[in-house]
Amino acid sequence: MAIQDSPRSMGSGVPDPLIPTTLAASHAPVVEPARPPQPRPISPQEAENAARQVRDARVERTRKLPGDGRHTDPLAIPSLPPARTAPARLTPLILVLAQMFLDVVMLALAFALAYWLRFEADLDRKVIAPDSATYVAMLSTTVGTVLLTFYFSRLYSLKRGASRVDEFYKIAAAVSIGTVLSLATNSLLLGERFKYSNSILLLGWLLAIVFVTSMRLIYSMVVGELRKHGLDRSRVLVVGSGPTAMVVVERLKSHKTLGYEVVGIIDDSSAESVQLSSVGKVPILGNLLRLADVVRKLRVDEVIVALQGASDKQLRHIIGLIQDETVSVKIYPDAFQLMTQNEVSVGELSGIPLLTVKDVALRGWNRRLKRAFDFVFSLLVLIVTSPVMLLIALAIKLSSPGPVFFIQERVGLDAAPFQLVKFRTMKVAVEEEAPKLGEGMPGWTVPNDPRRTAIGAFLRRFSLDELPQFFNVLVGEMSVVGPRPEQPEYVKEFAKSIEDYLRRHREKAGITGWAQVNGLRGDSSIELRTQLDLYYVENWSILFDLKIIVRTLVTMLRGKNAY
Repeated sequence: MAIQDSPRSMGSGVPDPLIPTTLAASHAPVVEPARPPQPRPISPQEAENAARQVRDARVERTRKLPGDGRHTDPLAIPSLPPARTAPARLTPLILVLAQMFLDVVMLALAFALAYWLRFEADLDRKVIAPDSATYVAMLSTTVGTVLLTFYFSRLYSLKRGASRVDEFYKIAAAVSIGTVLSLATNSLLLGERFKYSNSILLLGWLLAIVFVTSMRLIYSMVVGELRKHGLDRSRVLVVGSGPTAMVVVERLKSHKTLGYEVVGIIDDSSAESVQLSSVGKVPILGNLLRLADVVRKLRVDEVIVALQGASDKQLRHIIGLIQDETVSVKIYPDAFQLMTQNEVSVGELSGIPLLTVKDVALRGWNRRLKRAFDFVFSLLVLIVTSPVMLLIALAIKLSSPGPVFFIQERVGLDAAPFQLVKFRTMKVAVEEEAPKLGEGMPGWTVPNDPRRTAIGAFLRRFSLDELPQFFNVLVGEMSVVGPRPEQPEYVKEFAKSIEDYLRRHREKAGITGWAQVNGLRGDSSIELRTQLDLYYVENWSILFDLKIIVRTLVTMLRGKNAY
């Protein structure tokens, strides 16, 4: 006999396995082979005793560490060292805030100057223009809307050596979109008070593009001079010792306004020793065998791979050596084999085209911003849904014997176990009733699963059984958005057969994720899920999280693939 449940969630689709718990033996009646075994009803006291035994077994297994002379967990997964996190530097934050302040000043000045220049002309032509008080409200709304558009257009990411022409295009597009959106926002907020002149709007739009672009040009020149004197330096390590690497090193050293500090070169050989001690004036710090160690000890921010005629296998090997380090990896495009990968983006470093194959979005202040968002969001969800959760708990208790909550061990950050909480949706049933995978491993749930309770079927259809997981988010064990956590036995198996699978455990597990909202749930490709999970980590943003949350809500309401 066993307590059963299944971890189908806003994304996973993988069932909670049977939790074996020995109860009083009983003799099953002889039945025809074609009929499935029928569950034996048990009392609430038996269910509580079974749950208590499961909890005690988990505590005992957690307490018993490998190497202490006692038995080890047969489901132990490959261990991961604690993830290395990049420090939250204050200088980049100050530079971004200064950039935002200057943008606000330029936007306000542009639209205020347009109002002042055109107001008298509009009066002469008997065009109704807004009064001063109304225009101040309109101006504040417009500036705020355009500023948000700048943020979502990634105009506040401190890219070094980016093309001025490309930045101008992005500014023009963001101002245009923000101005149009501000019309709708002002109309909603001001109602009949909202009156605008086409001439004021057109002139303000044009002046905003000119003012913002001009100020950003001046700002970048000032920041460039400050970087020449040591402010906001980025430590770079170059892989390669041939002429291709020298081109990159010389360009970085000659353009000091970019703020790059070349800390050294890694020879691309795998020999035990390196013959040369330096190339030019840049020291050779070792070969590929020491790459990860050098990155860690010298606190490297970016690694640029500059190899002539490098094969796809060589590049993947180098990237794999530092895949767990908090560094960005760029490839000098001598080998374009990686251009077929979706995660590769082409950028420019003061005239040098580079392929970005690894970018760590969740580091520094971004990581702290995500944690703040998780805390506030989960707290609001728990407050708003607390009456609903109380009703669900009461319905579960009255509808079937057993505990209200289902608590199961899952694998989270750094492959460490934690206890995931959800509402129980399965009845206490015989062990033979559950599907199996492989060597007796618990299987996925199926449509019209006979293990579900009456209230459980409803909860699972609309993912209401996942609500208690926001407690896991609140205490920091999970995130609202991230890779879905799996059970230890699944992680053990997937880690053996899928390359880079454990990398998804470098971030906190999430209630929902990018793979899940793209339909990869239940019995779907684990390889593709892993790729999408890693894509999310490297391209994280608040807007990306909000997009996933909205798509999750739509999926919940539709109730597709939820059983």
